Amino acid sequence: MPSPQIRPLDLADDATAAAVHRIGRAAYAVEAELIGFHGIPALGESLPQMRAQALNWVGAVSEGGELAGFLAWEQETGGGVCIDRLCVAPAWFRRGVASLLLRHALTELFPGRPVEVTTGAANAPAVALYERLGFTRGPDFSPAPGLRMASFGVRSGSGASR
Repeated sequence: MPSPQIRPLDLADDATAAAVHRIGRAAYAVEAELIGFHGIPALGESLPQMRAQALNWVGAVSEGGELAGFLAWEQETGGGVCIDRLCVAPAWFRRGVASLLLRHALTELFPGRPVEVTTGAANAPAVALYERLGFTRGPDFSPAPGLRMASFGVRSGSGASR
C-alpha cells in the first residue's frame, strides 16, 4: 500500500476541520490511557476552539482521501518552531504515519531551524519516535498534578533521515 501524501490542511473547510478534530480526540484519548492523565487540554477542546488556534497544519492523506494523521506547529520568535500536535488516527497506528509527518516537517517545512516538542513522559511510542528521529531529550516538567511531560529539541534536518 502506498504511503499517505503530505498536504497542507485548511481548517476553514468544515470536513477537514471535523476530521482533524475527530482524529485528535481519538489519538489524545489513547495517550491519556498511556500516561494515566485524562486532563489533556485537546481532549476537552471544541471544534471552534481547535479552529481558533494560531497553528499551521499539514496532514498525511491516503490515496483514497482519508486523513491518516496531522501535524500542527507554531512559529516562535527567533525562527524556531514549536510542534503543538502530532496525531495519528488509531486505525493508522504503527504504519509510519507519525514518522512520515515529522520527517517531512523537519526536512521540507523548517529545514535548519530549531524545533521543540513535548509529550507525556510515559508515552513510550512518542518518546521513542522523537529519539529515533534525532531529538535530544531535555528536562521533564510537571505542568499539572499527576502529569509529567518530556521535552525534546532538535535542529531540523539534523536527524530526520533515520
